[in-house]
Amino acid sequence: MAESVAAPDPELVRALRALANPLRLQLLAWLRDPEQHFPVERAIADMNEVGVCVSHIQEKVGLAQSTVSAYLAELERAGLVRSTRVGKWTHYKRDERRIARLVAELGQTL
Repeated sequence: MAESVAAPDPELVRALRALANPLRLQLLAWLRDPEQHFPVERAIADMNEVGVCVSHIQEKVGLAQSTVSAYLAELERAGLVRSTRVGKWTHYKRDERRIARLVAELGQTL
């Protein structure tokens, strides 16, 4: 008799799909320690508190701003980063609580 297989959690699938792209995975890794990877002296807000300005991320990656914004939006939809507006600029920061839950869920699922 075949065992019934439960459908995977849609949020887990969304997060894994977002992480399947090498550049999105790299962005998340850089955001783990923003002061090491982005120009602190040019930041308009505290990187550890608010996050990194999308224009600084775009400069580091060297892709069009719209492409970088789309990648970050995908990470945000997956709950892996949060965005904050500071004036006309959008800043991104990792959601450490959500990432920890994802890692724990992976440990239970796999």
